[in-house]
Amino acid sequence: LSVSGYSVVTCSDGTELRGKLVLDATGHAKKFVQFRDDYDPGYQGAYGVLVEVDKHPFDLDKMLFMDWRDDHLRDLPELKARNDRTPTFLYAMPFSETEIFLEETSLVARPAVPFDDLKERMEARLRHLGINIKSVHEEEFCLIPMGSSLPYVPQRVLGIGGTAGMVHPSTGYMVSRMLGAAPGLADSIIDILGGGQPKIGSEVRMPAASSPRQAESSSSSSDAFVETGNEANDLSVEVWDAAWPEERLAQREFFNFGMEVLLSLDLANTREFFSAFFSLSDFHWQGFLSSRLSLPELIVFGLSLFSKSSWDMRFSLVAKGLPGLVGMLAGIARGTDKRYLKDN
Repeated sequence: LSVSGYSVVTCSDGTELRGKLVLDATGHAKKFVQFRDDYDPGYQGAYGVLVEVDKHPFDLDKMLFMDWRDDHLRDLPELKARNDRTPTFLYAMPFSETEIFLEETSLVARPAVPFDDLKERMEARLRHLGINIKSVHEEEFCLIPMGSSLPYVPQRVLGIGGTAGMVHPSTGYMVSRMLGAAPGLADSIIDILGGGQPKIGSEVRMPAASSPRQAESSSSSSDAFVETGNEANDLSVEVWDAAWPEERLAQREFFNFGMEVLLSLDLANTREFFSAFFSLSDFHWQGFLSSRLSLPELIVFGLSLFSKSSWDMRFSLVAKGLPGLVGMLAGIARGTDKRYLKDN
């Protein structure tokens, strides 16, 4: 192995695990990866239940997505006022005429909508729909931090998934982003540890001691490792660069801008926003949700969304989104070094 440094993970039973590379996949617990002091995310909160019911009104062949209706709150003025300020929507996924998954979701809020509030809103909605719960099979409490600053880049421990800030800041989605990033990350790690890609047909093995990535000693004992503390080494620098190339960083600035706009919208504006959003081409709205759009494509997306919006919504977007737009452009212009490097 290359011996430019090693990492040690100490388990709860005292066992020590050594390796050239530690990947932190602890999600938003962030057990090892260090974030900046200005980390201030929005939060997607959801309360969900898989239940047995007498009956429900939903089509068995369809999943209900983002039901922003609030007629169930007509006679509940206090709850309606809260929902007007910080709206929530319903997901519904029926499995049969009597079994269904239901979820009341806050797309993004800062601070998060409390679980008790989400549960109260769902119960009001189900009463209005005439859904009587006979039994609860599973109960879900979901809280997803979204957006804000990334971890310090680079650092010795490597984040992956939520720990690396890969959650979509505007949607809370991450699976598509991770599926797209995983092969490149794996290739980078193999390439770096292996001293380069092997030729087709050659035996795959770690490089000999003469590799420039190795220390002068060829000893396989623990003495061959050089402890480097928490400082990032060449390996972690390269893998962080593979996880967050410039294009991805610029894309994330746009998504952060989108999150800040959503945070500023009340229920009426939110409805108008998503009416325009889903009137876009499949390429644009699906590409936005799945993190597949490049920065130029995102700019076209933004202009198309603006053109599809009503005049009232356009004025609202300009008034509420202008500070975030300036911040996004400044972040892209500053570049990676000034945004994510740890201050010395």
